[in-house]
Amino acid sequence: MSDTITIRLPKKLQKELNVVTKTEKTSKSEVVREAVSRYLVVKRFQQLRKQVLPFAEAEGLLTDEDIFKAIS
Repeated sequence: MSDTITIRLPKKLQKELNVVTKTEKTSKSEVVREAVSRYLVVKRFQQLRKQVLPFAEAEGLLTDEDIFKAIS
């Protein structure tokens, strides 16, 4: 079952949301659900990266290129 959440948006953000929902023929709820979902994925990634970073640095994996070389 879904919960209802009420949010307050500044006028400018409301206008932008209205434009997107009309252009994409979708609901405000769907846009907000997708935005929250993406935000949570990014936050989770940042948390995991923060936990793993000390181990990666200890192995000399400092850049994306270092990681690609290690797994290739």
